[in-house]
Amino acid sequence: MLQEKKSKRGAWIALGCVAALLVLVIVLENTMQPTSMLFTVLKKGAVYALVAASLNLLNGFTGLFSLGQAGFMLLGAYTYAILTIPSADRESVYYLYGGSAVNFSLPELFGGGALGLILGVLAALILAGCVAAVIAWLIGLPVLRLKSDYLAIATLGFAEIIRAIFQWDRLGPVTNGANALKSFPTFSSFNIENANGEVVLRLSTFVPFLLVAVCIGIMVLLINSTYGRAFKAIREDEVAAEAMGINLAKHKRMAFCISSFFAGVGGGLFAMFANQASGPSPAAASPRSCTWRPASGGCGSWTRRRISAPSRCPSCGPASGWWCSPSSS
Repeated sequence: MLQEKKSKRGAWIALGCVAALLVLVIVLENTMQPTSMLFTVLKKGAVYALVAASLNLLNGFTGLFSLGQAGFMLLGAYTYAILTIPSADRESVYYLYGGSAVNFSLPELFGGGALGLILGVLAALILAGCVAAVIAWLIGLPVLRLKSDYLAIATLGFAEIIRAIFQWDRLGPVTNGANALKSFPTFSSFNIENANGEVVLRLSTFVPFLLVAVCIGIMVLLINSTYGRAFKAIREDEVAAEAMGINLAKHKRMAFCISSFFAGVGGGLFAMFANQASGPSPAAASPRSCTWRPASGGCGSWTRRRISAPSRCPSCGPASGWWCSPSSS
C-alpha cells in the first residue's frame, strides 16, 4: 500500500513537472527572440530525446543492441513528408519526375484549416511510426535470432540499405530520388496568426515538447506494465526468463517493433525540425550518435536520458552539427 502511494505521488509530481516545463516553453518562446539559437537546441533536443528513449526501450530494458534507429528514422521522415506535402506543391517538389505518384495530402483530406492540419500531422506521424514498425517486424523475423554484435551489424546494414533504396532513381515519383522532400507542415505551421498574417502566439517549440512528452509517457507506462517486466527479465537472464514462461521470440519482436515505431515518429519530427526529408538529413542521428546518447544517460534510465539528449557540447564530434539551424524556423 505504501509503495503504491509513493508510485502515485511520483506520477503526479512527474506530470506537474512536465506541465510546468510546457508552460515555461510557451512563455520563453513568446517573450524571447524567435530566432534565438535556444529554440533550435530545444526542438532538436526534444526530437533526440524521443530517439534516445526508443533505443533505451530496446537496449536498456530488453538488452538488444541495435544500430538501425537511423534507418527507422529515415522511414518515418519520408513517410511523414510524402503524406503531408500539399497537392498544389507536389508538382514543384517532384519537378524532375513530372509530378508525384502520391496525389493526396492528409491535412487536406481532413478538411484543411487548423483542425485539418492538426489531425493530418498526427495521422502522418502515427503512420510514419507504423511503417517503421511493420518493416521492423519483417526484419526482426530473421535478425532477432542473432545476438550481441551480430544483431548490431545486421541492423546497421539495414540502416545503410534503406538509405540507398530511398535514393534509388526508379522510386523518384514517390521518394523524389536523391532530392529533398520539402513544403510539408513543420513546427512553425502551428504558430497562431491573426487575420493580417501576424503571429500572435508561437507554438513551434511547444508542439515537439508536447508530442515527445506523450510518446515518452506511453513508453514509461509500457515499461511499468507486465510486458515491461518481461522485457527486463529477458535483459537480466534469457534462460531464467524462458523458464518462467516468457516467450522470448514474441517479446523480443514486440520490443523491436515498438522501439522502431517511436524511432519512426522521431524521424517524422526530425523532418519537421529540418524542414526537409532526404537520405543524408538524419546525419546527426547516425548509428554512432544514436548509440552514444543512451549510453551517456545510462541504459535503463528515463530521467538521465532526457537530460543527456540536449546536453551536447557543440564542439564535440557527434554533436558537430548540433547547433546548425534548419533552413528556416
